[in-house]
Amino acid sequence: MKIITRLVLMLLAFASVSSYAQEFDANIQLRPRYEYRNGYKTLISNGESPTSFISQRSRMNLNFKQEKLKLKLSFQNSRTWGDVATKSVSDKNGVALFEAYAQYDFDAKWSAKMGRQVLSYDNQRILGEIDWIQEGQSHDAILFIFRDKKQQLDLGMAINANAQNLIEPTTPYTTNYKSMQYAWYHTQFSKINMSLLLLNTGYEFVNTTTDLEVDYKQTFGTYLFYKEKKIDANLGVYGQSGKSSDKQVSAWYAGAYLGYLVTDGFKAGVGYEYLSGKDQDDTSTEVKSFLPIFGTNHGFNGFMDYFYVGNHQENVGLQDAYVKLSYTKNKWQFNLTPHFFSAPNTVLKGADKMNSYLGTELDFTTSYTLQKDITISGGYSQMFGTETLEQVKGIGNPANTNNWGWVMISINPKIFSFNKAQ
Repeated sequence: MKIITRLVLMLLAFASVSSYAQEFDANIQLRPRYEYRNGYKTLISNGESPTSFISQRSRMNLNFKQEKLKLKLSFQNSRTWGDVATKSVSDKNGVALFEAYAQYDFDAKWSAKMGRQVLSYDNQRILGEIDWIQEGQSHDAILFIFRDKKQQLDLGMAINANAQNLIEPTTPYTTNYKSMQYAWYHTQFSKINMSLLLLNTGYEFVNTTTDLEVDYKQTFGTYLFYKEKKIDANLGVYGQSGKSSDKQVSAWYAGAYLGYLVTDGFKAGVGYEYLSGKDQDDTSTEVKSFLPIFGTNHGFNGFMDYFYVGNHQENVGLQDAYVKLSYTKNKWQFNLTPHFFSAPNTVLKGADKMNSYLGTELDFTTSYTLQKDITISGGYSQMFGTETLEQVKGIGNPANTNNWGWVMISINPKIFSFNKAQ
């Protein structure tokens, strides 16, 4: 905390002597969350017991603006209550840097942004912040931005290394990609918003001669969004090609949603997602399973995270048909979403093909705004799995009760604001 205090004082000192117009603000987020897990992410097995814990995010955001320059520093600590002894002299995770970037506006249309930053686009299916997890997701990247009234073009790139090495390492970067380049274009036609994305990611792997190589995978597609007074709809279609660990990639995704505002407080919608996969009797080496590579996957395919949240990769794919019901009244909001999951590709038990139906998940969430800076939210989910889901997961018993519950308090006040005219 001494480092953060010094940075704040340095920024204030800089602001006091500068002749430019300036803005500086600081805000804090404290977000403790209780979770009860009983079959979360996978079916619970016979003899296993549920668990519960409290995790917490503590984050401070510092924002500075001066003429054409913008700076942001975001520090955070992510912890589980009790992971550090009461008399410990040090923290287990310490203070991490979530964001640290500078943005310079060359003119009214062009700008550049460099440093640790969140990359979040459209509905966050491919590139997102993953705000649900306490540590979030951010990238070390350089971004060039073109923006006018009806369109925006972002060109980004990143080059990663595990350290300031003297020679090339002999082991791959297992926790991150080696390099990334992407282009995102957004425009608007009347009430239709359209985005185009081309993402190229390179991951290191050890080839058959024990040398390191980088394979590049391309993710490309479009996202369309439409909204008027009572109707909103979206459509996303993406493909993947290239190579992964010396294997050819050929996969695709499609998702659609239609929502209707029935009354001022009640909204109903239906949606469907298809993520390609691979038959379990397919002996080819080709990667046919789509991967939402940097997406906020917790927000899709059920809150119990059975699919694509650190799992279900290079698997049989997924079909998810769902209904969204939401009701808002004063400071309250209620949501109910049933998901109906099935496998689009063959699942085998021995030599026999299994029913494609994986199960149904019910997600219920609610939130209450206590005051401007304090929100209390919670939820309950239950998975009604099948033997096919058990076969895909390779663990657990669908006959057991598989459920998950949580309660979270988010406190996010602005603690300081400074505005100096020129």
